[in-house]
Parts: sequence; structure tokens; C-alpha cells
Amino acid sequence: MPDTAIAEPKPLTRPQMAARVARDIPEGWYVNLGIGIPTAVADHVPLEREVIFHSENGVLGIGPAPPEAEIDRWLINAGKQYVTLRAGGSYCHHADSFSMIRGGHLDLCVLGAFQVADNGDIANWATSENDTAPAVGGAMDLAAGAKRLWVMMEHTTKDGTPKLVRSCSYPLTAVGAVKRVYTNLAVIDVTPHGFEVIDMAPGMTLEALQARTEAKLHLKQM
Repeated sequence: MPDTAIAEPKPLTRPQMAARVARDIPEGWYVNLGIGIPTAVADHVPLEREVIFHSENGVLGIGPAPPEAEIDRWLINAGKQYVTLRAGGSYCHHADSFSMIRGGHLDLCVLGAFQVADNGDIANWATSENDTAPAVGGAMDLAAGAKRLWVMMEHTTKDGTPKLVRSCSYPLTAVGAVKRVYTNLAVIDVTPHGFEVIDMAPGMTLEALQARTEAKLHLKQM
């Protein structure tokens, strides 16, 4: 009998997700990387390609994470992770950094999220009224101020609950702001017609992806 078994999907690892995001960032863009898994994107942009990474604590021109032996303990990002500076990198006052954000000078922000709705709403700072985070923080400024917002996150929670939803049930960070979502299972654009799948992890089918997604998915027509 022929082997008719369907290959199991191979979810991307977090480094693979970061590399996939990095691949799509055009030359010359100014990009903020949100706290959490998006910070790894800086590790996957080749040094010969100029992408200027920004951190809201006042760093412009962030490079890859440093080896332990080369850590500069005075140089951190907004998530208190040690970073490096690329050639031409600089520091600035916190207020000046937020002027860059609020003035619309960032081409892109990449944030993590708890939920993204198919109209582009994002919830990324709290899952209930009892969370320890006192307020939404800089994510609100970034979601509103950057020219584009991409989200990088796992496709579901650890218990399998979908994070791509019809309507966010958690407190919102921004309304209608997300343009694209990168997960460990797919790359999905947010369009006027809802979620549009443009790429999937090896072995993943649209049917299997839909089973892990609350909102309706559409396959991008080439």
C-alpha cells in the first residue's frame, strides 16, 4: 500500500520567526522592536543591509545581541536586554526618542501580542483587570505613531486557544493598527476583507491553520 500519511506541520522556532520578519524589512527602514520575542529580529539582519533599529529608551542603530564576553552593561534596550550598536548608532534623551515615535518617523514597529482581531485591533499589555502592568505604556504610542505595525507571536496560547480572533477580549492597545502578523505557523496580512494568509510553515494546510484560528482565513490570490 502506498504511504498516504499527511506530513505533520513544522512550526517555526522563535529564531526562525525572527529571521522571517527580518527578511521582509526593506533596506533603509527605521524600525522599533517591541519587548519580548520581536527583539530577536535585530540578530537576523545582515550587516551589509542597513536597517536602523530604534528602542524607546533612547537608542538608535541597535545591532545584534552581544556575546557574553563583550557585554557593555551601560547599553540596554527598553526590555533591559544587552544590545550592541551598529556603525553610526547613537543615544538620545527619552523625550527625543518618543518625539521620533509620535512624530511619525518610524517606518515600522514590531510588537508581540496576546490577541489580534481580523480588523487589525491589537491587545498586548494585559489579559485581565488584575494584571500587574499599571498601564499600556509605550506600546500605545508605537502602535499609533509608527507608519506600519507588524505583530510577531505564537499562533495559539500554550493550551491551544487561538490568538487570531474575530474580536479581542483583552484590553486594547490600539484599534485597527495591525497590518501583518507573523506566527510560528503562518504570515498573515490584515486586509479590509479580514485575515489573508500569504505564507505557511512547512507541512501546514489552510484547513489545519483555520482549525487553530478563531477568525476566518482567506488565502492570498497570486
